[in-house]
Formats: sequence, C-alpha cells, structure tokens
Amino acid sequence: MSILRGKNILLGITAGIAAYKTASLVRLFIKAGANIKVVMTPASKDFVTPLTLSTLSKNPVYSSFTNEDDENSVWNNHVDLGLWADLFLIAPATANTLSKMATGNSDNFLLATYLSAKCPVYFAPAMDLDMYKHESTNNSIKALEAFGNVMIPATSGELASGLVGMGRMAEPEDIVSFIENHVLNGLPLHGKTVLITAGPTYEAIDPVRFIGNHSSGKMGFEIANAAAQLGAKVVLVSGPTHQTVSSDLIEVIPVVSAQDMYNAVHEHYATVDVAILSAAVADYKPKNPSDKKIKKKDSTLTLELEKTKDILASLGDIKDKQLLVGFALETNNELENAIGKLKKKNLDLIVLNSLNDKGAGFGGATNKVSIIDKNEHITNYELKSKAEVAQDLMREILKQIDA
Repeated sequence: MSILRGKNILLGITAGIAAYKTASLVRLFIKAGANIKVVMTPASKDFVTPLTLSTLSKNPVYSSFTNEDDENSVWNNHVDLGLWADLFLIAPATANTLSKMATGNSDNFLLATYLSAKCPVYFAPAMDLDMYKHESTNNSIKALEAFGNVMIPATSGELASGLVGMGRMAEPEDIVSFIENHVLNGLPLHGKTVLITAGPTYEAIDPVRFIGNHSSGKMGFEIANAAAQLGAKVVLVSGPTHQTVSSDLIEVIPVVSAQDMYNAVHEHYATVDVAILSAAVADYKPKNPSDKKIKKKDSTLTLELEKTKDILASLGDIKDKQLLVGFALETNNELENAIGKLKKKNLDLIVLNSLNDKGAGFGGATNKVSIIDKNEHITNYELKSKAEVAQDLMREILKQIDA
C-alpha cells in the first residue's frame, strides 16, 4: 500500500507539451489508492483533453470559475478545492505559471486554487533549456521554495524544441515516487520500527482440536495500519486470523501458538523502538497434547493444563530503549487490575477495555478504551471504531516518544 492511499491529491496542469504525461500520472495516483481531482489552465486543454482526465480520475475537471456549458453558470469553488486537497501537485509547471505563482498573479482558476490551498504544494517544472536556465525562472523557483513549496527537479533529455538538456519534466513514475518519499520522510515515525502482536493463539489438544479464544485480530491490524500511516516500519506478529494488510511497510509474521508468538517477538524485540502487545494470548495450554486425534470414548475428558510463557512480562524484564505497550481486557476491578499489570510488567502504557462495555472487546468493529501511562494518568475515550482507537493510541505513543 502506498503512503498516498486515501490522500486527496489535486493535480494542476498547465500549458506545456509535457501535459500529455498527466494521463499516466493520474493512473499512477489512482493505482496508489489516492483520490484525484484535476485543475487545468484553459490553454493546457490544447495538449490533453479534460475528457481523458475526467474519465481516469472519475471526477469532473475544472478549468474556469463557471462551467462553460452550464446555462445556470454554477460557480466552481476554488477555495473548497484548495481545502479538499491533502497535497497539490502542479505538473507540468511552465515558466509562465511559475512566475505567476511566485508573484501571486491570479489570472486563472488554477492560480486562484493554488493561492487558496493550505496543503503542501509540489511543482514539476517543464520548459525548454534556455527558459529553464533563465534568471527569471530561477528567481521564481527560489521564491516558491521560500514559500515552502517543493520542487520536483526537471531532468535532462530531448526537449520539444529538439535541443537536449535540462528542462524535461520528471517522468510520472518518478514524480509519484518523489512525493511518496517526501511524505514518508516527513512522518513522525519514519525511521522507527514498531512491533505489534495481534489475534488469538491456538494451543493444540490434538492434531485437530485446540484451546483458543474469540479474538479476531482486528484491533492489532488497525494499530499496524495506523503505525504504517505515520511512517513506521511495522513487524506484525499475528495468530490465526482472516485480517489482511495492504501496506508495504507492514511485515506480517504468522504464528499459531503462544510459544510461536513468544519466539517471534523475542527474535525482533531488540531492534524495535515501540512494542504494542494487543494479541489475546492463551494463558494455559494442554500439558501433554496428543499426536493423534483423541477418540470420543468417554462421557468426559480431563485435560491437564500448564501456564504459557508470559510474553509481555518477559519483554518488560529486558526492556531497554523500547516503549512497551500492553492491553488489559477485564471483567471486574478493571482499573485496579490494569494499573497492577502496568506496574508489574514494567509497561509505559496500558490500554484497558472492559467486556462490561457494550461494543467493546472481541470480534466487533468498535472498542471503548482507557489508556493509562506509567504515571497512572488515565485518558478515557468514548466508543469508537477500532481504526479510530488505533489512531488515539498512536497519538498517546507519540506523546511518550516526544516527552
């Protein structure tokens, strides 16, 4: 999954021959999972048609303040477009448009939208060699970078004039890659590794039966997604589950038993910055599992159980630089038990949820939690989707990292 997945991207197209590449650019953004809207200067429509871009983006294309074919002259709101965007890319950015952007000369819909945008703005220059080298162009670029706009450098190659040199717009694949890397590098968890456990564990009784629980793994997978969206490399150790991930930043390590999870977690723990143990690990396992299916002969079956290794406590014992987060699912004396677990297992944060709260716990799409830090400061949250709970948890973790 690209870091651009779910982002609202506004693509501004100006009147350069490189505009023909924007059809491919739109397709690549769509493939990355982004939402795309296109704004064109009137002259750019001589190089690529609005119909092509509208079809590919699945959105109307804007080039003027009113729709030319609309008898009622409905106003296209450039302010709303600018506020809608998570990022604004102007490609190709001609010398003419760069100059207008730098001086605030708002003489078309694209420029008005640019001046209204509150999001990061990227621009990909495209022009002939001498125009690219001209001092006025250099001044425009310097001014835009001083405003905080980000240039995607032009490349060297054959130009429309027949000359060979700098001024060729970066290729669509390179533009998307540049933006992905720039966004990623600006995220608060970029360069950090987060270890997460999720799902249940299955403890074998015999080759076909096991002791398990009702955990779906959804909470842990949502936490993994939230961490990846903040730029972290994620190691997700998961018990049996139907949940899936789609981010390239998440490595899933499937396990079955508590011992499998213990081994996988300890293999990676020394190299991570944050460990979040949200899995519902079995507390007990059959002491002598059968290697053959147990036949149904008697009216009762007695199993001798033994404790599994306490993964969370074992990490607390060897904690060094890691921020360690645990979960507590309680049915009584919730707060007392959670704080006891927080201290006993040397945690930095513990996430408490109660099976007494409607909509919380295993299997569902929602959860209701309280997050407690090592100073026993308690933050209570309302019932939310598990995705929102994951985002709340990541915000608390960022506070701890920045403290």
